[in-house]
Amino acid sequence: MPPATDDGQAALTLAGVPLLADASGALLWRDEGVLAVADLHLEKGSAFAARGRMLPPYDTRATLDRLAALVERERPRRVLCLGDSFHDRRAGERLTGADADRLRALTAATDWVWITGNHDPHPPDGLGGRIVAEITLGPLVFRHEAQPGVAGEISGHLHPAAALALAGRRLRERCFVTDGAKLILPAFGAFTGGLNALHPAIAGLLAPRFEALLMARGRLHRFPRDRLSPDRGL
Repeated sequence: MPPATDDGQAALTLAGVPLLADASGALLWRDEGVLAVADLHLEKGSAFAARGRMLPPYDTRATLDRLAALVERERPRRVLCLGDSFHDRRAGERLTGADADRLRALTAATDWVWITGNHDPHPPDGLGGRIVAEITLGPLVFRHEAQPGVAGEISGHLHPAAALALAGRRLRERCFVTDGAKLILPAFGAFTGGLNALHPAIAGLLAPRFEALLMARGRLHRFPRDRLSPDRGL
């Protein structure tokens, strides 16, 4: 596997802006004190349980544990959640009191921005933070869904994952994907899956020679598009 930084971060540049991809799935813009995450899908487990598909009811807690640890480590001035932070419109009603209190503590500690997504066009009230459709900071625009032909764009929504053959076995993990003009973040939530980065929904948004920053064992590893493998049937 290609070398990765010991601290689990990888440098990249978008629209001339130096950024860091973190092996947690977060993006760091340290010069501006910005931390961005995408697709938390809080209360996905309880949504499935309500439909008779019983999953362990700990996804929100696990996701908030990771997010709180990241905020504590990085001490950002601003946190951007790039949409689908809540799995559905009633997710706020299903949050436990402890999880709601924890969210309020996180949002009170910094400039917290909820960007709306297709799962949460109206994020729950009473949890702090401010709600916007998208936000532009300098040459970068942060939104939920990527738009064709837009440069300097950072988004989520598609949950990219990279697959490849390595040392006689097949590896498939969440990843960042970028072509230097766009960057799509992996899903941060505990119960979120991944769409193969070669799928037309992702690859069709990017220049042909994009790269994937694959998250594996607390590190990030860069692979060019031509090293990636499709899923069966793709």
